[in-house]
Amino acid sequence: MTNTETVIQSDDQLLRINDVVNLTTLAKSCINLWVAQGRFPKPLSLSKTIKVWRMKEVRQWSEKMHAAENI
Repeated sequence: MTNTETVIQSDDQLLRINDVVNLTTLAKSCINLWVAQGRFPKPLSLSKTIKVWRMKEVRQWSEKMHAAENI
């Protein structure tokens, strides 16, 4: 996905790890660590090698993080 592409993002959209990295600016290793620590939403396993996150859960997590910064 490039910066010039317009993408419609619905809450039902499923995101691969690279999409989550782009949305959150977190590294893959950080996302995986935070999932293990319970600090980031757990992905859905579509197969042994394919994991995806729901857009809704990533957005909610992001909003929660931004709200905590503003307290």
